[in-house]
Amino acid sequence: MRIDQSRNLLNQADELGHEARSDLGDHAALKLWLRMLACSTQIEDEIRKRLRLRFDISLPRFDYMAQLYRQPEGLKMSELSRFLMVTGGNVTGVTDELVREGMVTRTNSASDRRSWIVSLTAEGHAAFQAMAQEHEQWILEFFSGMDASTVQTLYNHLGRLRVQLVRQQEPQTKDRP
Repeated sequence: MRIDQSRNLLNQADELGHEARSDLGDHAALKLWLRMLACSTQIEDEIRKRLRLRFDISLPRFDYMAQLYRQPEGLKMSELSRFLMVTGGNVTGVTDELVREGMVTRTNSASDRRSWIVSLTAEGHAAFQAMAQEHEQWILEFFSGMDASTVQTLYNHLGRLRVQLVRQQEPQTKDRP
């Protein structure tokens, strides 16, 4: 990408930054946070829209199926709840719906009779695979304006930020009863 094209894109991004209501005098970290939040929200909104239009599925249901797709042997409902960071009641409701639709099965756990193991059916596996392939193409489309080096650099920098955030939160976690 030429330098003047790159500058033009940066200027356009600054013009769009008005939604974050940041001022010129705000700290760069605050502006970065607001820009990241705006990008994340915009991408998530578009994914939600496309999943609904193309597959008539919500993003939480897609995420639910993605977790099961990664664990072909299935997951306990409590594990699924933890991975999705939602309540057990939410997982139960989605599970009931997906069982009725033939996308997942729910069986008793062999090791714990109080637990249920949820896994994708063959139909659920095939349906998720089709959704995941399109989802991947959408993500590639969203980032197509950035060269591979820029994507990798941004990925590395955000990885460092994640490590820093985890380290900052560790002492708070240790202090809790």
